[in-house]
Order: sequence, then C-alpha cells, then structure tokens
Amino acid sequence: MKKQNFADLYTEEGENLPEIPWNEYPRPQLKRDSFFCLNGEWEFCTAKNSVIPGYFGEKITVPFPPQSLLSGIHRDIPESEYLFYRKKFRLPENFNRGRVILHFGAVDQYASVWLNGKIIGEHEGGYEHFSFDITSVLKEENVLIVKAKDEMSSLILPYGKQSVQRGGMWYTPVSGIWQTVWIESVPEEYITAVDIKTGKDFAEFSIEGVSEGTIFVKTSKKTIQADFSEGKARIELKNPKIWSPKHPYLYECEIAAGEDRIETYFALRTLSIEEFDGIKRLCLNGKPFFFHGLLDQGYWSDGILTPASPSCYEKDILAAKSLGFNTLRKHIKIEPEQFYYDCDRLGMIVFQDMVNNGDYSFFRDTALPTVGFRCRNDKNLHRNPKMRKAFLDSMEKTVAQLKNHPSICYWTIFNEGWGQFKSTKAYRLMKELDDSRFIGSTSGWFKGGESDVESEHCYFKPFKVRKSKNPLVLTEFGGYAFAPEGHRFNVGEEYGYKKFKSRGELVSGICALYEREIIPAIKNGLCAAIYTQLSDVEDETNGILSFDRKVLKIKPEEFLPVSEKIYEEIKPAGQ
Repeated sequence: MKKQNFADLYTEEGENLPEIPWNEYPRPQLKRDSFFCLNGEWEFCTAKNSVIPGYFGEKITVPFPPQSLLSGIHRDIPESEYLFYRKKFRLPENFNRGRVILHFGAVDQYASVWLNGKIIGEHEGGYEHFSFDITSVLKEENVLIVKAKDEMSSLILPYGKQSVQRGGMWYTPVSGIWQTVWIESVPEEYITAVDIKTGKDFAEFSIEGVSEGTIFVKTSKKTIQADFSEGKARIELKNPKIWSPKHPYLYECEIAAGEDRIETYFALRTLSIEEFDGIKRLCLNGKPFFFHGLLDQGYWSDGILTPASPSCYEKDILAAKSLGFNTLRKHIKIEPEQFYYDCDRLGMIVFQDMVNNGDYSFFRDTALPTVGFRCRNDKNLHRNPKMRKAFLDSMEKTVAQLKNHPSICYWTIFNEGWGQFKSTKAYRLMKELDDSRFIGSTSGWFKGGESDVESEHCYFKPFKVRKSKNPLVLTEFGGYAFAPEGHRFNVGEEYGYKKFKSRGELVSGICALYEREIIPAIKNGLCAAIYTQLSDVEDETNGILSFDRKVLKIKPEEFLPVSEKIYEEIKPAGQ
C-alpha cells in the first residue's frame, strides 16, 4: 500500500483535537439528555489470534480508524490480524435510570464486545450502528473490550471504495472502530425507534418500544399536542412550511411516553415523477426540480473515513452551496448521522448510495462499458448466495437507519456493476422498504430491470440525451483534475479524467462543460447532473476541494453564473 506523502497537510480541525473528540450527541433524530461519550484515548493492540491479550501496548484515539493519522496509530493492519481495544470507565452518579445501553456508530467489519469479562454481543457489517443492553454486567469500575476483524478481501460484506491495493479510484482501507462509542440510560420502558412519514401537510408517527404517549410539535406560532396509542399518530399541519434547499424548514418535536422523553424533528416535502410537455421530470414539492450536484466520497486526509470534527461536514456542505449546488451524491459510504442532520438543516439534498460488496473487474465493469458493451441481464451476475444476502441485509439496515432524514431524496442500489445482481428484485425490495423516494436500481452503464430513473455515467465522450421511458439522470460526469501545489496526497500519481495545469484552465474547462453539454440537455429531459467530485481523494485530484480541504479550486463568482443558468432552464421548487 502506498504511503501518504505529506504527513503535515491535514485539516485545521485535526491540528488541535479536544481531549474527547466527537463529543457531540451522535443521534439527532432520537435525542435524550442522557449521554456518556467513550471517545478519546483507549488502549490498543493487534494480534495473530483471537484470544484477548493480557497486554495492550499502544494508545489509540477513538473514533479514528488505526490506519489514520488522527488515531495515533497510523499504520496498515493486515487482514490476518485481530484488533483489540480496551477502555476503563466509571459512569456518573445517578446515571442509571433503569436500563443502560452501549452504542457503536460503526465498526469495520466484525466486532465482539466484552464488559467486565462477560461477552455482551457480536456484530457484523462495517457501516451500520448497533447497540447492547449492558445493565446486568455494569459495575462501579468497568472494563470494556472490543475485538474487531476486517476480512474485506472475502468480498462478502459491503466494503465500498476501500482496497488493500489502494491507488487510482481505490482508497486506503480502514479497520475497527471508526464512529462514536457512547452510552445512554433509559427507563425500563422506553422509545426504541421512531419512524416519521410526511406529506405536504401531515406527519405520521410510528413509535416502537412504547404504546402510549404524547407528541409535541413546535410550529412558528404554537405547539401542537397529540396523544398516540398503539404507537401510532397522525398530525395535520395548517399553513405548512415546506422543506427545500432554499428553505430547509425543520419541525422540532418531543415525544413523551411514561418516564421517557426524546427530541426529534421532521420536514414536510414531497417527491414525485410527473410529465411536462411530454417529458418525465423529477419533482420536488410538485414542481420540476433540477438536482445540481457533486459526487461526495466522504474520505479525509487525516481521518480517512472519519473527519477530525463533526463541523467538517458543515464546511463541505457550505462550500458546495456557495457554488450553487443543491445535491450531494453520498458515494458508496454511509456517514454518521451528523452529516445527514447537517444536510437536513442547511438544505442540501442527498442521493444516498448503498455500499457495494462483491468483486470488481476492470475489463468487465469499466473497459467494456466505456466502449459501449454494456450488460443488460444481471440475473446471473455475482451468484454467491452469502454475498447476495449480505448486500440485501445491509440495504435494509441502511434504509432503516437513514429514512427519517428529509434531505435524502434518492436511493442508489448498484453502481457500475460492482456486486450487481437481480436488480429488479432489489428494486422491489427497496420499494417495500421505502416507497417515498426516487430509486435508481443501477447507476451507470449496467442497466438492469425496473427502476424509477434512467441513470447514465459519462466521462470520455460528449453527453447526449437519449430517449427514455423514465426520467433521465446523469449520476456521474466530469472528473476534471488539477492538483494545487502543496496540497496533494501523492506527488508521483495523479488520477482524473482530464488533467489541467492551472486553476484558471480548470475553471474554464468545467464551466465550458456545463455550458456545452449540461445546460442544453435540461430542456430535452435531463433531471439531474452529478459532477465528479466534491473533494480530491488520495490519488484522485478531480475535486473542487483539495485533498486537505484547504483549497476551494473554484471561486463562487466564477461558477455561480453557471448555476444560475441551470436554474433558469427549469425552475426548481423553492428557488
């Protein structure tokens, strides 16, 4: 694996980390006033066997993966090795309200957890959150041990853009804990989950764990109160405030049930496909909307999958909005919920990808499609039953974890054939999980069966609108590369689809691309365009932000006129 070339170039947030990094409440849509953060310094070691060692010879900063600079470890972890973490802690007095729950944001890929010498649970999957009830094993002084194992090369569990042989469009892999570890206390009976479905003037609540209680919804003029029974309630809202990128209004609310009380929020917005002048359009709040976006890989110079601070998400979102973008395609990664909350409150639409598993072939998945040979029947692709089950299980967990976020308007199931199989079956399952959003069953050139949209990728030839029975979306294009001096990951390698020697040439090239190919295509049916990409990622230098996030390669005054022309072509909702 290639090493980083500039160990001194990292985000400003990473230069002075607090004693407890990521000390913000990690679950904004089900928030209690009970929060004990376990991030910070842990004991750490790796071993060849799975037996818990007696000696932990290193220190690691959680929640940063050990391959990252911010973890304090900053080295490769071979797949043959087990990762062991140990943390001693004492809970505050009167913390226990009845039950105590231990939460993990994400651990890559397999995790086993012990508390005070007793195993309390196991989990597999590197991107989803999980939790354990630890009430019965708590003591005054506690010792928590986590064992993790990363078997990415088996290709069974979703792994995204990670690769042991990083380079080009493949990135440094991570292992072990990479999101917040925290504890909360709840009453004996408590709210375990809240599902909120909304329309243009109503919100329907499905509350799990309790059957009766009261919902309080705050509006600009008053607080609406509604009792619920059997965990169900519907609230009608007069003079509703609609969510859009320009007006991202969130309704804050509280749910009280017995001794439990949580804070959450929702937004009112609708998504639909409607026909205008013989062309099918993606609509937000009943009006044709153009999704003007950037591909967002979610990789960072100093934390790899984990930014130095939650505030890094806000900075990325505001940088994109400063150029007129309204959409981020979160590419083959699931972020901590802070990212989606920031998109909800700041008004940034999200196209959310599932995380792929299965094998990738350059010849089959890139070379042949680029020259026009594209798979149309995916029934027999990636036939491993364990792989297929792992993908669908992960898809179901992803939707359950993220579906309350109003900013998410679109689900991508498969990307460019990686791990793709029976896309119609996957599409129908996704519809059962969530029929309120647009679903792209395949993104790119590997067309499958049923889908809400016709998705194209275009890098090496001019983009032209094709006739389609579904709304047309360009979910990847561009990829123009320029590496600012002193802000590169790898001075020996540079990856992009068209390279420029100066910032001025890059700006001219990108603006010309939109003027020449994207803006004219809108009147002919193009509904979305996702430019590659938000930031440089290791060898890739095709971001609008540099790898260390210190350079915005395009100034707002240079690109906003392009965004304004896009919005003149099709008046988006809320614009």
